[in-house]
Amino acid sequence: MKTSDLLKPASREEAQLLEKLDPDRLPKHLAVIMDGNGRWAEKRHLPRIAGHRAGVKAAREVIETCARLHLRCLTLYAFSLENWRRPQAEVDFLMRLLREYLKRELPSIHKNNIRLLVIGRSEQLPEGVRKDIDEAMRVTARNTGMKLVVALNYGGRAELADAFNALLDHVRAHGLSAFHADEQTISDHLYTAGLPDPDLLIRTSGEMRVSNFLLWQIAYAEIYVTETLWPDFSRARLLEALVDFQSRERRYGGLGSGKGRAGSGGNGNPKRSGHPVRG
Repeated sequence: MKTSDLLKPASREEAQLLEKLDPDRLPKHLAVIMDGNGRWAEKRHLPRIAGHRAGVKAAREVIETCARLHLRCLTLYAFSLENWRRPQAEVDFLMRLLREYLKRELPSIHKNNIRLLVIGRSEQLPEGVRKDIDEAMRVTARNTGMKLVVALNYGGRAELADAFNALLDHVRAHGLSAFHADEQTISDHLYTAGLPDPDLLIRTSGEMRVSNFLLWQIAYAEIYVTETLWPDFSRARLLEALVDFQSRERRYGGLGSGKGRAGSGGNGNPKRSGHPVRG
């Protein structure tokens, strides 16, 4: 099967990119740091909230595309623990926007057999947001298609702290005098327990950092950085990132064959696309 059988191209550029994609070597888990909404708005002399609304449209297109390509898992970094430092009016708007998105898009998500999961310290979110999240996860709980994971009130270090505290609680509860935790044990206590680790991490807006996102899980992920601001991250730009991913040889610390073939096995250099990133 060709990727063009899964996804009908909307432009000549998309058709050319789809021809380069091997549907059998797509990432099992794609993680995305959606960055650049504010700068997108500033460039257009618009309020920051306009950038966030435009970013929702980009998210919708990426979710739909990944589901059509049959990716097993897509994780979107929507709101970090550090985002509470933003102006209260902006935080309140983001919470309203999230609730608005869930109510409007849930029927489509459910119809497309997508299962919604939320990771992070959700108990610290406003009550209305928690209720909407719980309802969306309940409705989609039995769906068997792509898992859409939304990182809300999330921080990678906080996730590790929560995992270690859960392990300590287990030790205390069972009165264990000797306990040894291996990597699998730690993974089993992360928010992402049961999910494959990301094969590919995409960051928009050109920033060369991972911003406290999935610190444990991206140990061997390929990293793709594009200067494209999130609201401008179209389906073509996503396909471009996937084509680049498949050109890499993943070695996981071993010696490779010298042929680019992502999906078979490690540590590529971070990739920037477009013009040089600002320092």
